[in-house]
This record gives sequence, structure tokens and C-alpha cells, in this order.
Amino acid sequence: MVISAREDRIFAWNIIKLGYMNKLVSELGLTIVIPCLNEAETLEKVIEKAKFSILKSGMFGEVIVADNGSTDGSQQIAATSGAKVLDVPVRGYGAALQAGIAAATGKYVIIGDADDSYAFDELGLFIEKLEMGYDLVMGDRFAGGIEKGAMPWLHKYIGNPILSYLGRTFFKVPINDFHCGLRGFKRESMQFLNLSSTGMEFASEMVVKAALNNLKITQVPTTLKLDGRLRGPHLRTWRDGWRHLIFLLAASPRWLFLYPGISLLAFGILGMILTSRGVFTFQGLHFDLNTYFISVGTFLVGTQTVLLSMLARIFSTNYGILPKSKSISWFDKKFTLERGILLGGILIFTALIGFGILFINWTGSGFRNLNSGSSLRITGLFILTLSSGIQILFASFFASILQASRGNHI
Repeated sequence: MVISAREDRIFAWNIIKLGYMNKLVSELGLTIVIPCLNEAETLEKVIEKAKFSILKSGMFGEVIVADNGSTDGSQQIAATSGAKVLDVPVRGYGAALQAGIAAATGKYVIIGDADDSYAFDELGLFIEKLEMGYDLVMGDRFAGGIEKGAMPWLHKYIGNPILSYLGRTFFKVPINDFHCGLRGFKRESMQFLNLSSTGMEFASEMVVKAALNNLKITQVPTTLKLDGRLRGPHLRTWRDGWRHLIFLLAASPRWLFLYPGISLLAFGILGMILTSRGVFTFQGLHFDLNTYFISVGTFLVGTQTVLLSMLARIFSTNYGILPKSKSISWFDKKFTLERGILLGGILIFTALIGFGILFINWTGSGFRNLNSGSSLRITGLFILTLSSGIQILFASFFASILQASRGNHI
């Protein structure tokens, strides 16, 4: 009797399961997690490829299908194909993967989609890099090859490159393909990252938090081919792209608040300096009081934005969204509510003294309009001082509340 290659793989897979059930091994080497929502058309083929990779690796392993409420019989197909089926009631790509990763028992975990677009039967490079000590190994579809029609042109040439560029810039992580669904990691390395996104942005969250926690990250080429389904993908271009972008910005208060705030402060200061003594002329253009007061407003918005970056960073650290940084450690050491009150109070007191002097000058002039350019500029300067003092005062109270709540959040 001739035994086919598929039958041979089934026999070997049963030996692996029997050995593990009889405790011949203390720990699985590899878990492959596949999120699933109505993937009956391709699921069996994907599981077979995943099992083949486990056999090739020489490790004891398991395949987990994290089912997100399929109604097309995917659960039965997965169970019949030798996978462990996990029911995940919370909807979403990220929710399914969180549950699958939590249930994994392998030293290494590889995740990938159930649509048969990824090369589940070619995971050798991922395993090799994990064995070399890397915590997270990302697939790079742009390096490995994208079959014609496998990725919409909007994703291939605009969405993915832009979001990946922002990710590299914001978090200094050398990854070309931030959103590749095929990736591997050490299970222990992921356990303390507090991954929480339930949607497609889970893909970004994993890379971002791995980078922020100084995990060793690398990438390997992988191929992407047309998926084997007749229906369309679950991915929604604009909705999911927007959620990825929002997550990248929210995870980087420096780029969302601090750098724009510093830029606004710089423009505000420059404008006030150039117009502080009167009309400033540049290439036939005249800048005077209007420019001065716009600069005052720009400075105030910049101050508020910089303070927001500080508060957002404290909040993100407290709630485990971002790890504690050197700047936060320095701030914790130097900042006290009393110092914030003192600085804000000095600015407010200075502004009130200035307004008092202006009021005395006004009464001394017989309550005539003080509409000279110099008087208005001085008034604007005191408005800026008063507003900045109030912003710093209340931001200090808020920062103190955030510091007091550290460790007490749910």
C-alpha cells in the first residue's frame, strides 16, 4: 500500500499529539494561532500548512483556531483538521488574537490569517530568527513578494507605506511592513506588553509596544498571494487605516503634542520678537499689531499643547499604554505640585502687577483710550503671562492627580 504525503503528515501529527498528551514533553515548542471568522473555504488548507511547518521544525507544536463566532462550520472544520478550537465571544481581529495567544502553550507563537494568503508552510525563517534570540519577527511582504491583485493598490502604495513610515519615525523600529499579518514572537516576551486593542490596530499595537519596551525585533521576507475566498476581506480600508493612524499618534505624545507644541511656541516667540518694536517689513510685506497678537495666541496654544504632551505621557505611563521613560522618571523626581503652583503663581502675580500699572496709567490719562502700539503690545504681553500662569497652575494640579492615581487604576 502506498502512503500519500498527506497521510504521512497526518500520521506524524497524531504522534505529536499523542506524545504531548502522554506528557513525553514538558513544553510545546511552537504554537500557531489563526484568527477565524467564517473561513470555511480556506481554513482546512491553512491548518494543513501550519501543521506541515510544525513537522518540518522538529518541534512539538499545536495549532489554535481562535474562532470569532463563525456561522459557516469553521469550528467543525478546524477540529476535524486537528486544531484546537477556541471560542472567542468578543468580536474583532485583536480580540481573537489576544485570546489565542493567551491560550498558547508553545515557547514560540506564530500568528497569521486564515484566508490562505500567507505562506504558513514556509515558516523556517521565522523560527530561525526566534531561535537566534529575537523577541518579535515580522514578515515583510514587500521584500518577499506580493502576487498581482493580492493587495489593493491603495494599501500597497499609499496606506501601508505611509503608516509603516510613521511607525518607523515615531518609534525608531526598523520594520518595512508594519501590518503584515504573519509574525512570530516569544510567548513570554508578549505576556507583559498588556496588549489590549480588539480591532485591526492590534497589529500596530504589538509592534509599537515591543519597540517601546526594547524587545529585539527583526523582519524576514514572506510572500503574499491571492486569498482563496470568494467573499471580500474583513478589513475595511478607511476605517481600519484610520484606527491604525490614531493608535500610532496616541502612542506617541511627542509627535501628537510635544513637537507641534514646540513649533507653535517657536513661531509665537519669533513673531512677537519681530513685531515687538513696531512694524516689521520683509520683502514688501508689513507685519504689525495683527501679527503680534496672532503670535501671542500661537504662543498660548503652543504652551497648552506642550502641557498636554506632559499630561498625556503621565496618563499613558500610569495605565500601561506606554512604558516609563527617562523623561517621565526625571519629571517625577523634579516635579511637585508646590513647584507648579509657585511657577504659575509667579506668572499670574506678575501679570496682575502689570495690569495694575496699566490701570494706573489709564486713570492718569483721564480714562482716555490707550490705543498706542506700545501700550497694546504691553497689554498683549501681560495677557500672555496671565494665561500661561493659569495654564501651568491647573496643569500642575492635573499632573499631581495623575501621579497620585499611579498604581490605583483598574
